[in-house]
Amino acid sequence: MGAPPLTTDSIGRALRALRDASGLTGDSVARRTSMSAGKLSKIENGKVRPTVQDVDLVLTAMGVSQEAKEEFLAAARAEATEATAWRLLRRMGPWKHQKTIRAIEAGTTTLRLFQGQLVPGLLQTPEYASAVFSLPPALPKETRAKTVAARLERQSVLYQPGRSFHFLICEHVLRWRISEPVVMALQLDRLVSLSRLPNVSLGVVPSDRRMPDFPMTCFSLHDDRLVIVETFHSEVTTRDPKDVQLYLDTFERFAAVAVYDEAMRTLAEGIRDGFLPQQERS
Repeated sequence: MGAPPLTTDSIGRALRALRDASGLTGDSVARRTSMSAGKLSKIENGKVRPTVQDVDLVLTAMGVSQEAKEEFLAAARAEATEATAWRLLRRMGPWKHQKTIRAIEAGTTTLRLFQGQLVPGLLQTPEYASAVFSLPPALPKETRAKTVAARLERQSVLYQPGRSFHFLICEHVLRWRISEPVVMALQLDRLVSLSRLPNVSLGVVPSDRRMPDFPMTCFSLHDDRLVIVETFHSEVTTRDPKDVQLYLDTFERFAAVAVYDEAMRTLAEGIRDGFLPQQERS
């Protein structure tokens, strides 16, 4: 059955109607979306405006057909690009946001991720992740521990069958010292190890090559349907097909100049050795 015509104001009520028709409880849908039952209730009652990500996750949790989902998301796509300030995500609890991203990654078959700022979260060691969340504005110790744990839980998706991961990292990211040298060295060892997974393609864009563009932001492409872009002040989500194609083309341009496999590992290991005392270098 097709979803009723929607406006932004009525989307919460429409989600509630669909859930009632499905026979699922709010708690059940909330668990499937890694969302709190309280947040889902507020969305359904119009007290919280859902993001496009929220709507997609809820519809997927309810098993709504793709055809009905597209119809239902028409109103949300009218505002296809939205930004959520990091200060709001911090206020809600950054570990909760990690769970939202985990739910999105769980529904992604092919992930393409470009990073010109830091090592991607799916590839981070616990120590590196802790260093990231210690940067200004640093998270309180307990909050940081919960957020790091939530980020590490996301990494299990790397070992799930039927998925492929394509990472592009600028060389300067590997040299960007955000923690003690030993932490950086261990992180580079982790990259080398993960690059050998059969479903992982890990490219490094070397700094000595002519660049096809500027690494203005980092972004992740989830199949060909969703792009998440990180800026200094916010996380931007877009589903507009023209925007998705723009980021896909950008990814491919950087991919064309990246190095992979043994060339990538040789580059990463050379940078790693620079972080180690002379006696510890292999």
